[in-house]
Amino acid sequence: MTQTILDKIKSYKLDEIAADKAERSFEEVTAEAKAAGPVRPFAESLHKASREGYGLIAEIKKASPSKGLIREDFQPAELAAAYAAGGATCLSVLTDTPSFQGAKHYLTEARAACDLPVLRKDFLYDPYQVAEARALGADCILIIMASVSDAQAAELEAAATDFGMDALIEVHSAEELERASQLDSRLIGINNRNLNTFETSLDVTRKLSKRVPPDRIIVCESGLHTPDDLAAMAMFGARAFLIGESLMRQDDVEQATRHLLANPLTAGGM
Repeated sequence: MTQTILDKIKSYKLDEIAADKAERSFEEVTAEAKAAGPVRPFAESLHKASREGYGLIAEIKKASPSKGLIREDFQPAELAAAYAAGGATCLSVLTDTPSFQGAKHYLTEARAACDLPVLRKDFLYDPYQVAEARALGADCILIIMASVSDAQAAELEAAATDFGMDALIEVHSAEELERASQLDSRLIGINNRNLNTFETSLDVTRKLSKRVPPDRIIVCESGLHTPDDLAAMAMFGARAFLIGESLMRQDDVEQATRHLLANPLTAGGM
């Protein structure tokens, strides 16, 4: 059976975790996490912004497995400041190196450059990574249901809660959404990108949004490029968005962010 991109990522990620644990103990990383300072309100900020307009998680992303290098001039602190000035609600920072050319220190640099809450965008399998995320300064973690068991998802969410962090639960199918709904997190990320093929379709959000419990916040992810895309998804109840590539390709990131958020579809227009 041919390995998918997700399979390959999981394989090397488990090796990375083992190497990190050999270098620094869980107790040491946990102590750093507890000393990391106040957690910024990720889910609450998105909730508030999505009631007034759109909530945007703006992503700092250098490359991807499907597109290769996305942005050559890559300065995480400058990009974070530009996103904040453009009206983003939160940040997402890729910390995976082999597939996305990310780095752990990018998160720390980005968070220090602005006041926005930050998501550690990575493939998490172990509570060690959650402690590490908080030690780096992350305010939220990503849990990808396609890549973890129900027990792992619950364990990661519990670890995040212990540190006062939020968790964005990412789904790609009705079956994954059903599993995610058993968790406590308010944030349900509907990823329009198939993690096996990396193809995108906004129809994923159109179909799954109807099944999301009413007490959850839908975060529409991937395949979003224009204000019309956001308005189309808002018609299906998604008023929070995670956008990286389309903004990362712009010369003026601040202006592109401001333009994207300028005329949100009002709740009354839905």
